[in-house]
Amino acid sequence: MTPMLEAADLTPTIRRRTAPPPTWLVVALACAGQFLVVLDVSVVNVALPSMRTDLGLSEAGLQWVVNAYAIAFAGFMLLGGRAGDLYGRKSMFLVGLGLFTLASLGGGLAHEGWQLLLARAVQGLGAAVLAPSTLTLLTSAVPEGAARARAIATWTAVGAGGGAAGGLVGGVLVQGLSWRWVLLINVPVGAVVLAASVRWLVESRAEGGRRLDLPGALLVTAGLATLAYGISQTEAEGWTAAATVVPLLAGLALVALFLCVEARTAAPLMPLGLLRLRSVASANAAMLVSGSAMFCMWFFMTLYAQNVLGYSPLDAGLALVPSSLAVVLGSKLAPRLMRGAGPRNVAVLGTLVAAAGFAWQSTMRADGAYLTAIMIPGVLMMLGAGLAATPLAALATSGAAPGDAGLVSGLINTSRTMGGSLGLAIMSTIAAARTADRTTPEALTEGYALVFRTATAVLLVAALLMLAWLPRRRSVRQADGPRKAG
Repeated sequence: MTPMLEAADLTPTIRRRTAPPPTWLVVALACAGQFLVVLDVSVVNVALPSMRTDLGLSEAGLQWVVNAYAIAFAGFMLLGGRAGDLYGRKSMFLVGLGLFTLASLGGGLAHEGWQLLLARAVQGLGAAVLAPSTLTLLTSAVPEGAARARAIATWTAVGAGGGAAGGLVGGVLVQGLSWRWVLLINVPVGAVVLAASVRWLVESRAEGGRRLDLPGALLVTAGLATLAYGISQTEAEGWTAAATVVPLLAGLALVALFLCVEARTAAPLMPLGLLRLRSVASANAAMLVSGSAMFCMWFFMTLYAQNVLGYSPLDAGLALVPSSLAVVLGSKLAPRLMRGAGPRNVAVLGTLVAAAGFAWQSTMRADGAYLTAIMIPGVLMMLGAGLAATPLAALATSGAAPGDAGLVSGLINTSRTMGGSLGLAIMSTIAAARTADRTTPEALTEGYALVFRTATAVLLVAALLMLAWLPRRRSVRQADGPRKAG
């Protein structure tokens, strides 16, 4: 282990003269920030037709309402995590939340398409700074062990619930008010969380005079953003088009160059020793693979409900409420199971439960009934997702020194975001290839069913990966021994 991974010289930068805030309050504020970040990934989907009509957006412009947020979010995540370690976790939480809230206001008041796209990109930047800090603040406030596992379970449940609630919240706001409120709703919530965070959160950072690795920061941000851009091009251009291949290859080259720079830098943005920690490397790989399958569930279930079964946007959101509750239940059950079975076994169990749900969903028909075509398989998919995500997040944050907590939090969020983006692009291509130019409910169902069969296979591979690579020790605290690679 390199000295850089040692935690001996890490202390809070501000000596508290008053009693620290209650742990539940820190967890609540961190979860509120995470909820806003994840909600905004999906909440705009049902508002896109209204945005296009009101602002005169083209088809390409409509796609960029989603992509501008996703690309900025994925590209700046590692930078946001390391900035929290160096400049203060509370400070970056406030900066990220402030940017996100102001950009939400700007987007909600936009009168031109370019104004909305700019606001969405700034939202993504704010989310990239905010998201790693939400997990770091939580893990800093709660000692490692069962209590931290429960706190991470709450964070996971809230994050998953935010993604799940996007369709329902968006449907209610668009149908009852206007598309602008899918963005404006963030403003009062963000203001309240900001005020409470200024008052109650306590600052901490890694000491020792380290500075931000600017070349590494520029390379990894450019690499991840370019990769995310290439992935976003696949649905419109296909996988073999130059508009897709060039940014994908350029992004991979930039990431490779980033790793070379990090290996030679005295104070790297991401110490490569982190990737030698078994818990960090294996949990991130598992999150990337499993996330590529699980993330697409909400997208294709919503399409199936609306395009095949004829549900309205609001009805589609309501139809997925049991699935939203299931992911919360799975996340809250996971810490209890982890105490007896260990995080690895719980992650594998959750992935297999999700695979069973995906396999069931792959039998969908054009005249499917709600109970058997949406509710039960949806509950299985999301119950498994909740069971798996909590131990993976706990393992990913258990093996690194406190001074790298923000970076590790950014890394697990990046793995989930990039895995989900890549998976959705691949699954969309699979569905489109099977459906071809047919738009009948039967043809669409064939495409969606093939997606769920493919996702089932991916999840089974993910379960084998977890079984072989995740640390076998039963306790998260012991996952990598005393802060060294396993």
